[in-house]
Amino acid sequence: MLTQLYVKDFAIVDGLDIEINPGMTTITGETGAGKSISIDALSLCLGSRAETSMVRPNADKTEICATFNVSNIPEAINWLEEQDLLNPDQNDCMIRRVITAEGRSRAYINGAPVPAQLLKTLAPLLVNIHGQHAHQLLLKADHQLTLLDQFAEHKHLLAETTLAYQGWNKLKKELKKLEQEQANRDARYQLLEYQVNELDEFDLNEGEFESIEQEHKKLSNSVSLVTDSQQCYSLLSENDEQTILDMVQFIENKLSDLAKFDPSIESIIQMVNEAGIQLKEASYELRDYIDSQEPDPERLQLIEERMATALELARKHKVPAETLYQEHQKLAEELSQIKQSDEENERLKSEVKQAEARYWLAAKTLTDSRIQAAKTLSAEITASMQTLNMKQGQFLVELKQTEQPSKTGSDDIEFLVSANPGQPLQAMHKVASGGELSRISLALQVLTSSKSSVPTLIFDEVDVGISGPTAAIVGQMLRKIGESTQVICVTHLPQVAACGHQQMQVSKENDGQSTTTQMVQLSNEERIYELARLLGGDVITSNTLESAKELLVS
Repeated sequence: MLTQLYVKDFAIVDGLDIEINPGMTTITGETGAGKSISIDALSLCLGSRAETSMVRPNADKTEICATFNVSNIPEAINWLEEQDLLNPDQNDCMIRRVITAEGRSRAYINGAPVPAQLLKTLAPLLVNIHGQHAHQLLLKADHQLTLLDQFAEHKHLLAETTLAYQGWNKLKKELKKLEQEQANRDARYQLLEYQVNELDEFDLNEGEFESIEQEHKKLSNSVSLVTDSQQCYSLLSENDEQTILDMVQFIENKLSDLAKFDPSIESIIQMVNEAGIQLKEASYELRDYIDSQEPDPERLQLIEERMATALELARKHKVPAETLYQEHQKLAEELSQIKQSDEENERLKSEVKQAEARYWLAAKTLTDSRIQAAKTLSAEITASMQTLNMKQGQFLVELKQTEQPSKTGSDDIEFLVSANPGQPLQAMHKVASGGELSRISLALQVLTSSKSSVPTLIFDEVDVGISGPTAAIVGQMLRKIGESTQVICVTHLPQVAACGHQQMQVSKENDGQSTTTQMVQLSNEERIYELARLLGGDVITSNTLESAKELLVS
């Protein structure tokens, strides 16, 4: 619950530091004194839009700090833990917002700087603010549905329906995208199937083109290879006049003779000897090579045909012949992916049907829960209307299931009202007057708030259009909620103000140069004077004081 609110240089507030107790707190003051300014400051602290006009004139910045006790709010504790913002040694959560005169905004949770957007995520776990214009929202179908869901307390059903809808919608989008691409895929598939079949039939292996290209060079030059090799072999060892091997042997013999005179020549002899051995081995290898060479015109023709086909296919695919194998693999992979896309299409169709079935099952369960809640809410609002001086009033929540799915289910809702005897139930906006609408709105807010797990409820002049005995009943209703939930109520009605467990007074002062608003907690005696003012205006008499004493709920 909210335990403390500190405000500095906000609008016409110079400084404000108040403690808020459990139970029902009422806030009163003269018209124009700024009774709602503390609520506005709290809203800003909890993430509402910041404007430079909020900074008090001649001040550098506005600073607002709200402290909440979260020891009994597990949702808030879990959220703070997830964001790594929980202070484990304290039960408090302190939220601070600073807005400079230049328009810069900074936000903090438990001293850690955070984006202002994060405050909006945390706020609904701490406070539920009902504004004075809530009855206007009551005429909107989406707000009516929100109120019914809040009353029904079936967050899990709504979450399941939303999740089922989002999953179904996502799959439908994926399927639609695939189907839109289908025509292009079909044309591409036909071309790829022809190309891949052609390449499959040719069946070129990796590196094969380079291999047959080399073999083609060899076969097409086979005559030169044999003739020139034979000439080299003859020079090495079969020349009728003198061979290279003979010359090497002659050199070795001569050097051996010289070595008798100079032994240092031995190393040279050794190298010549080794050269002779190598040349002799080369001559043997060359002879074997010559013997193995035979012209093969059939093999040459076969290779030439295969090379020609490879070059033609490479030209058709606009790639070098050396990369034709890789192109074949790439096209085959693309063809496989298109086949998989067709399979994916069928799989998605099946998944869409399953997701649709899951959605309608979740939506039906949600609808059933809403129907039960609608019956109870209709009866309780009817009873509240009659309590709030609409003696013959009737209220009905009408639900109609539609074929149009959405993340909130497939229900159309309409609040029907009969405010006067003999008047048929009609749409609320057609029959309810402003005062009646305010009372119905208040009854709805009180009933739905009683179902809320939010520990602090703020009602900002929601009792507009209510007076007399009805106001006393409203005060009693709010006080009853305040026995289990912290209630803060800005009001102009003495009957409501008197029901608070404690009361704050807002006043405005003007020294001729500046205007300031102040808020103080009233003692019991001060409350009596404030209630007397609300009852009788500026002139307070003994009669109004006595009436105020009788009005004050002990």
